[in-house]
Amino acid sequence: MTARHSLIISPSKKGKPTARARKRLADAPPIDFTITNLAHDGRGVAVYETDNESHNPDKAGKKIFVSFALPNETVSVKVTSSKKTFEEGDAKAIISNPHPQRQTPPCPHFTVCGGCSLQHWDADGQIAFKQSVLSELLAHQAGVQPDHWLPPLVGDRLGYRTKARMGVRFVAKKESALVGFRERGSNFLSELNECHILDPRIGFEIENLKALITTLDARDHIPQLEVAMGETLSHVPDSAKSVAIIVRHMVPLSDDDIAKLKAFFAERHWQLFLQPKGSDTVHRIDTDDARDSSLAVPPTGGLFYYLPNFELTYEFSPLDFTQVNLSVNRKMMDLACELLDLQAGERVLDLFCGLGNFSLALARKVGETGFVVGVEGSEQMTERAKMNAIANGIHHTEFYAQDLTQDFSDKPWATGEHQFDALLIDPPRSGAWEVMAYLPKFNAKRIVYVSCNPATLARDTKALIDAGYRLTHAGVMDMFSHTGHVESIARFEKI
Repeated sequence: MTARHSLIISPSKKGKPTARARKRLADAPPIDFTITNLAHDGRGVAVYETDNESHNPDKAGKKIFVSFALPNETVSVKVTSSKKTFEEGDAKAIISNPHPQRQTPPCPHFTVCGGCSLQHWDADGQIAFKQSVLSELLAHQAGVQPDHWLPPLVGDRLGYRTKARMGVRFVAKKESALVGFRERGSNFLSELNECHILDPRIGFEIENLKALITTLDARDHIPQLEVAMGETLSHVPDSAKSVAIIVRHMVPLSDDDIAKLKAFFAERHWQLFLQPKGSDTVHRIDTDDARDSSLAVPPTGGLFYYLPNFELTYEFSPLDFTQVNLSVNRKMMDLACELLDLQAGERVLDLFCGLGNFSLALARKVGETGFVVGVEGSEQMTERAKMNAIANGIHHTEFYAQDLTQDFSDKPWATGEHQFDALLIDPPRSGAWEVMAYLPKFNAKRIVYVSCNPATLARDTKALIDAGYRLTHAGVMDMFSHTGHVESIARFEKI
C-alpha cells in the first residue's frame, strides 16, 4: 500500500473572479506558504497562519489550494482567486524543503497549458498519490479497504495520448494560428509548439499544423481539430494510415484550401476528415477511394489497435470512445481477465461495453463453450462491437444497445432466465448507480469494476457490499499520467 497523505476534497471551481478582482490579485505580491496537505486533484494545501508576518491576520486558518506544490514544501505563491472560504494560487518558486519526488517538467509549456497539471511530480509519486486518493474515498464512502491492494498498473508516461480535441484560433496580430489546449483557468488557447503528452506523431507536429492553418483562406473559421491515432499493423493493410484528424470548419472550404490540406496529409500519410456541421457530417476525403465515412452503419472506422495476448484486432472510428493509452489498455485487459478468473464455458456480462474492448478478450477466455453479452448505450458503438467480433472470428457474443441509466428490467439479457458467472462494469464518470439495483438478477459470482472516477467507484462499492459482495482487490492504473485523473480497477466476490 502507498504512503498516505492527509487528503482534502478539491473545492468547486465554479465562479470566476471579476475583472477588478483579477487586477487586484495580479498586482499583489507573492506570499510564502508551507504545504501541509494535498487535495484530491493533487494541488498542495496550506493555511494562513497567525505567526507568519506576511499573512493577513484576518485570514488566519483560511485554506489556500496551490498548484505545482508538494507536501512539506515552503513555496512562494501567487494568489489567483480569493473566495469567502478558500483561495487558490500557483507556486512560483520553492523557498525551502523541496519534495524528494519533485522533477523538472518535461514539457516547456507546463504551468501555462491546461492539458496536464502534475508534471512537476515524479510519475511514480503521482500514481502512489492516486492510490491514496482511492484508499481514502473507499474508507470514507464505503467504510472498507480491499483485502489486497494491487500494484499500480503503469505503461507509457509520455507520448501516450492517442486521442485529443485541440482548439484552433488564428491571431491576426501575430499572423499565425494557435493549435492546442486551453490555458489553465482560461478560455484562451495556449501558444504551444509541442506537446509531450500527445503521441509524438501529433505532439511534435503542432508547429507544422499551425503553419498549415495560417495559409488557409478559411483560417478564421476553423475552431478545432479532432485527433485520433491507432497502430500500423503488419497483418492489417488498411492500418497503414494510423493517424486521423477531423477538421471542423464553419464555412465551406475553397478548392485551394482542400488541395493544401490533402497535400499536407498525404505527405504524412494521415487520414483527413472534414466536419462542416454536426458529427453526422463527418466525412473522409484524403483519397478518392477512401473507405466509407466513420459514421456509416455497419460502421467502418479506418483506425486499428491490437491486443497481442488475445490475438484481437479492433477497428474504430476517430469519433469512437477508445482508451487513450494503448500500453495501459493492453495491461488492463490482462489484469481484468486475471481478476475475473474466467473458466471455459462461463457466461459473462459486460456493461458499458463500447466497441467491445473488454467483451472480445472475455470471449477468448471463456472459449466457444462460454458466452459474453455486451451492453452499451450507443447503437453505433454496439454495431462496432458486432463488427469487431465477426472480424476476429468470435461468434459466442451478443451485443445490445441500451441506456443503462434507464429501466432495463424487461430486456431479455437482464431477466432472471439469463444469469451470469461474472460481470464486468466499465461506466462513465457518473458511475453505475442505476445498475446496482439489478445485481441480484445477474447473480454474478465475481465482478470487476473499471472506473475513471474514484468517487463514484467508492459510492458504488458501498452498494455492492450491501448486496452481499466483498471487495477483494483494488488498485489504480496510470492511464492519464501527469494529470489529476484517477483510473481504478476493483474486484468483488459474492460472499
